[in-house]
Amino acid sequence: MKLRVGDTVIVIAGKDKGRTGEIVQILRKENRVIVEGVNMVTKHVKPTQMDPDGGIIQREAPLAISNVAYYDSKAKAPVKIGYAFNEEGKKYRINKKTGQAIDKKKKK
Repeated sequence: MKLRVGDTVIVIAGKDKGRTGEIVQILRKENRVIVEGVNMVTKHVKPTQMDPDGGIIQREAPLAISNVAYYDSKAKAPVKIGYAFNEEGKKYRINKKTGQAIDKKKKK
């Protein structure tokens, strides 16, 4: 799996086709990702001791990983990701269209 949490992706298939967002969570066993602000669903929540109000909430639902692609903000287009090795033999991700390294975003 070449995508990482924090990567900006674009949806390439489905009802939210063309929308972009950041990966919040990756569900590896199901081959799905949760993208911030994409594939929103309405969920009815029962009142509990933790949430005594309950109610109707909006939240992101998982998308199939095959329906998203890495989004290059400079090219404004989806691109494929490849791998390369540096002088020390360490593997890193590259943008296959431009050949430039993809920087890993820092977690907040």
